[in-house]
Amino acid sequence: MLVVETVAKIRRAYFVQGKAIKAICRELRVSRKVVRKVLRSEATEFRYHRDEQPLRRIGPCQDELDRLLAATRRSPAVSG
Repeated sequence: MLVVETVAKIRRAYFVQGKAIKAICRELRVSRKVVRKVLRSEATEFRYHRDEQPLRRIGPCQDELDRLLAATRRSPAVSG
């Protein structure tokens, strides 16, 4: 995610200070692809929104885990 401050720093370094893209990348620790994207775009903020979170590790076992969780909820609490 690029915030407004980073976008402003990139544009200021390129257009006002005349720095090269590679120098901006080193200084701000962003990729050349990101710097080019900011310079070509008029947007002031870039966000990535994921519609669905993938469950890579739990995905194959999710049905079994849901079944076990439901069974645990139904069982009476054991006091000891």
